[in-house]
Amino acid sequence: MTEREKMVAGQLYNPTDPELTALRRKVRQACVEFNNSNEDEKQKRYDLLHSVLKSHKKDFYFEPTVRFDYGCNTSIGENFYANYNSVILDVAPVTIGDNVMFGPNVTIATPVHPLVADERAIQQYPDGVYDLEYAKPITICDGVWLASGVIVNGGVTIGKNSVIGSGSVVTKDIPEGVIAVGNPCRVLRKITDNDRMFNKKAK
Repeated sequence: MTEREKMVAGQLYNPTDPELTALRRKVRQACVEFNNSNEDEKQKRYDLLHSVLKSHKKDFYFEPTVRFDYGCNTSIGENFYANYNSVILDVAPVTIGDNVMFGPNVTIATPVHPLVADERAIQQYPDGVYDLEYAKPITICDGVWLASGVIVNGGVTIGKNSVIGSGSVVTKDIPEGVIAVGNPCRVLRKITDNDRMFNKKAK
């Protein structure tokens, strides 16, 4: 397997591999250009993200700033919106559904490092040094809202139409249709019709 294939498959891999290094340089340059673009350069922003993402539907929008590890491992659905300072570390696949919203300062973090210190130590390589890592995929289903400052760890799926409260750290799967909060993030309750802001009967 190539180092890229190992990476996407969730195996330990060498991030100094030339193919992976080139991919990171490409997405970093695109992010620099995106983050330094002007508010009226919407087509330029769209084109820059289109050039690095694995896939996306027609309507999606990121406020600057945004950072990806690779970009090419991230798939984005229809009507996606991300507020300021999104970080998507897409070493493993990141799948984002339709009608998903990110608040500011959301981090999607697929990478994982070994827990034992000597396995996590910097390794020598002919062209430099690196640390071993692997990654676990993240799936964010349709209709999810990640509020301000949410961190989603690798291996997590967040179910359809759920809301993750501000500052939460999501370490385990979240079912659909719930409000979940905290560090670590836990289900608070189901979302019901009593939560509607519109079309309520007058009391």
